[in-house]
Amino acid sequence: MSHPLSLPLDGLSAIVTGAGRGLGRAEALELARLGASVVVNDYGQAGRDGSGEASAAPAQEVVEEIRAAGGRAVAHLGDVSDHEQARSLVELAVGTYGKLDILVNNAGILRDRMIFSMTEDEWDSVIRVHLKGHFNTTHFAAVHWRARSKESGGPVYGRIVNTSSEAFLAGSAGQPNYAAAKGGIVGLTTSTALALAKYGVTANAICPRARTRMTEDVFAGFQEPEDGRLDPLGPEHVSPLVGYLASPAAAGVNGQLLVVHGGMVAIAERPKVAAKFDSSKEAFTFDELDELLSPYYADRPPNETFAAAEVLGLKRG
Repeated sequence: MSHPLSLPLDGLSAIVTGAGRGLGRAEALELARLGASVVVNDYGQAGRDGSGEASAAPAQEVVEEIRAAGGRAVAHLGDVSDHEQARSLVELAVGTYGKLDILVNNAGILRDRMIFSMTEDEWDSVIRVHLKGHFNTTHFAAVHWRARSKESGGPVYGRIVNTSSEAFLAGSAGQPNYAAAKGGIVGLTTSTALALAKYGVTANAICPRARTRMTEDVFAGFQEPEDGRLDPLGPEHVSPLVGYLASPAAAGVNGQLLVVHGGMVAIAERPKVAAKFDSSKEAFTFDELDELLSPYYADRPPNETFAAAEVLGLKRG
């Protein structure tokens, strides 16, 4: 993994959260392969629900894998849902590599339950790790880039790649906490994209579909190929898009949501107005709304308003 100047991320530094396993690991390896120096963040808990003792092993193993291939990497073992630990993560990148250029937010947990059975803690914990975790790292990265831009008097290099989910696009009955967090991440991404564009920073989100410990139940019926072919659900299908979005080539891509899996990338549009009704009076009455809206919905299948993922041939993920 020697890095000639032709590599697209040569001279850039990156943080990847949740990078000890699965998607985050594949993303960290890809950024390093493309020339970036990487901070591999992972809290290292054994359970996908955030249970178990924190461990340095997952992050450190990825660091060693990058170094063995000739790349540069250091480990960070903090919990990104903790504001101060997120600060230390960004400070580690800046202190080690002189600056931060790329932030890939991937860390997350699952605590699945139907809405009528979900506890307050199950809701709070998933929102905290996914949505607050994305906010925490983004906040401190943004502070860094804004200060650099003011010091230099012009734009700087900054890339944010956030991780949303098809659970946000199409809904997920047993994951109201997860779907809500992933929807919030899209809102955070578009807001960040608008706020930081003048500093030279882009922010985009992906909805990846990949076989990881987070999705082992979802893809239980899809077996991995036994003939040595690349798994269609392998994280390796997702990481090249992250590398692209992190690169100078994607300077014109900002505030976008992209669905990616198995050799496919789809660009999701913002919601469009499907129909519009105007009141015949100063304000709507119940009866008028009933006359206009009830026939409209009676002619359409349930959930058609949220069929964007189905148009792409996607299901739950």
